[in-house]
Amino acid sequence: MTDRDEGVSTLAKQGGITFVGNVVKGVLSFAIVMLMTRFVAPSVYGLFVLGTSVILFTQVFANLGLPLAIDYFVPQYLDEDERGKAKGVIVQVTATVLITSSLVALALALSATSIGEFFREPPLRVGLLLLSVTIPMLAIYNVLLTSYYSIKKLQYRVIMRDLVRPIVRFSVTAGLLLIGWGLLGLIAGYVVGLFVAIAVGAAVFVYRAWDLLTVETELVPPGPLVKYSVPLAMTSVVFVLMGHVDYFVLGFYLDSEQVGIYRVGYMLGSGLMIMFNSLSPVFKPLIAETRDDTALVQQRFRVMARWIVGLTMPIAIVLSLGASSYLAVLYTPQYAEANLVVVLLAGAFLFNVTFGGPDGSLLQGMGYSRIVFANTLVLFGTNLVVSLALVPFIGIEGAAIGSATALVVVGCLTLVEVYRLDEIHPFTGEFAKVVGAGVPATIAGAPVVLLLDSDLLIVAVLPIVVVLTYLLSLVASDAFTDDDAQMVAEFSPALERWLPASLLNR
Repeated sequence: MTDRDEGVSTLAKQGGITFVGNVVKGVLSFAIVMLMTRFVAPSVYGLFVLGTSVILFTQVFANLGLPLAIDYFVPQYLDEDERGKAKGVIVQVTATVLITSSLVALALALSATSIGEFFREPPLRVGLLLLSVTIPMLAIYNVLLTSYYSIKKLQYRVIMRDLVRPIVRFSVTAGLLLIGWGLLGLIAGYVVGLFVAIAVGAAVFVYRAWDLLTVETELVPPGPLVKYSVPLAMTSVVFVLMGHVDYFVLGFYLDSEQVGIYRVGYMLGSGLMIMFNSLSPVFKPLIAETRDDTALVQQRFRVMARWIVGLTMPIAIVLSLGASSYLAVLYTPQYAEANLVVVLLAGAFLFNVTFGGPDGSLLQGMGYSRIVFANTLVLFGTNLVVSLALVPFIGIEGAAIGSATALVVVGCLTLVEVYRLDEIHPFTGEFAKVVGAGVPATIAGAPVVLLLDSDLLIVAVLPIVVVLTYLLSLVASDAFTDDDAQMVAEFSPALERWLPASLLNR
């Protein structure tokens, strides 16, 4: 047995917590969209998507990237037992973003009419006026999230982000849609869900981190915070714009109905991000606290990359093979138009998250914030150019090609950069086995789609065939390592009892 890396244990334990939370949040998010697509027309849903896209883009200017400094500096101060400085970072960031976010919200409210005219959607003005109040709310929400990341207590994030917010949002939205509120019901559910989540999250954080919050505050020099945060602020602007540029381009060239259809396809195609989103919040602090130990960073990166591939590849295969069936069953048959969107994005996200994710979590943890910014510019530029070139001619598929191309390009860039900077890479024999297991899984799943006529049967049978074949292929190729055994044992003690003794005692 190799030396035990406690970072792997932390990655597994906290990743397991966030995985459960992400599954619950994912189910509720899909349920919310299913609710929306059945009670409002695609054009109304498209207006809501445009409105929230504008909000999420403008709120990045309010944050100034400062919340991202919390889970970079706080773990370091805590590791050095400088708790006053750790608290100081949280206090300084919170005060700053409250002021800036209020100013940005006011600016958006004043420009709501002009934005509605730009997209040739007058009803968008009312939506933006109502949604503008969420900008300072989102600033505090992001501060709470990164504060949880910094102290590696992600169960609190699960409570706030993955349980309270989607449950409240779903309940409020469902009630208002049933009484015919339409677009206003969608907006009210969004606002109320966010408000309640912040209230609960703040209360839980104050209670559970009381020992940190009661120490004497020691303000830290703003220079290092700004130096780290400013590139990431610009990165966040470009990254969020990258995430919503598809909707902006589609909204400019096409009508809101196409925006709504594309959004459903994008959501389904990006569903395989669940594992990356589970590990990434704890992975970045683990890298930040050991960034000078290249060997340890590489070991942790390889474990994370192998697990992300192993847990996302079956999802990508299922979504790619059964895209039309899942869209028709989960939403309505009219959304099956987005099947190619799902296929393109599932493959692109799988490739990108393997090498550090679209937000550059690995590079952020290693302190290369300027490189992350440069990569995000490439991400945004590639997506924008390709989408602008293709959307007028092939519609929503053009936007999907733009996003997929950008994700693959930046995935390649990240891989090259981490190798050139620190000679770190994820490629091992075990990694190849995990990737190779996808081939027989795809071959086994294809006949299910080709031979079954019922969409409902395909939705039920396809994941069973693909996942079972994938697992058998992993076992047959002896793909498991010592770190994998440690990860499984920490991730789920119940699952550990089902593992062969030969694996656990390697």
